[in-house]
Amino acid sequence: MFTGIIQSIATIDKISDNNGLRTFEIEFAQNFCQGLEIGASVSVDGVCLTVTTLLSDNRASFDVMLQSLLVTTLSDYSAGTQVNVERAAKDGAEIGGHPLSGHIDFHTPVADITLMQDNYRLRICVSKQWLRYIFPKGYIAINGASLTIANVDKKAGWFEVWLIPETLRMTVFKDKGVGQHLNIEIERGTQVVVDTVRDTLEENLGKLYPMLEQLLEQQGIDINSLASDNLAVELTHKPESKDK
Repeated sequence: MFTGIIQSIATIDKISDNNGLRTFEIEFAQNFCQGLEIGASVSVDGVCLTVTTLLSDNRASFDVMLQSLLVTTLSDYSAGTQVNVERAAKDGAEIGGHPLSGHIDFHTPVADITLMQDNYRLRICVSKQWLRYIFPKGYIAINGASLTIANVDKKAGWFEVWLIPETLRMTVFKDKGVGQHLNIEIERGTQVVVDTVRDTLEENLGKLYPMLEQLLEQQGIDINSLASDNLAVELTHKPESKDK
């Protein structure tokens, strides 16, 4: 597990392919590898990778399988690419962001970047499949960084996050441009609640569910937002039988 607080920026120094695996040799900041062991987990741009070889006090290698390359941005990286890194959280560690698994759900392009004095806004494209789990003020992980969602436009298919100067200093976001892809891990708690409510609504309403979804959409209401609303409880509640 990771906390979503990026510890430093590292550099991919060498990439090699062998027997369907891609090996990354990564150069880390001084002292990052202190106490690191083979088999330990490191988040690299949000992707949980396992240390396969310790090459020096600040250098290690990681093997990446095909599935991870397909789902994440790692397949596009070359030698010299800089990445966000975080070591796995230890027992009792403070969770400064929100708990992350390091299992990326999808990667998606940056739609727009706005800089207003010390405020830096990223607008990020997202498909309808994943928009159901994205709400204003909710958490999301982008390239391994735990961030708070500021705005969402589900019709246009994007959400926005704002970055403070310290976040820009400690991460690779300042080097990203429009059109470049970022790794996204949705917040698991939100996913579980939304899926549970949707499944319950479908079970209780049957063929009426699509009609309800369409009606709410016409009213500008996202049915997935009911996951955190009392209306979801009212719609799915079944009165207890009076027979004992």
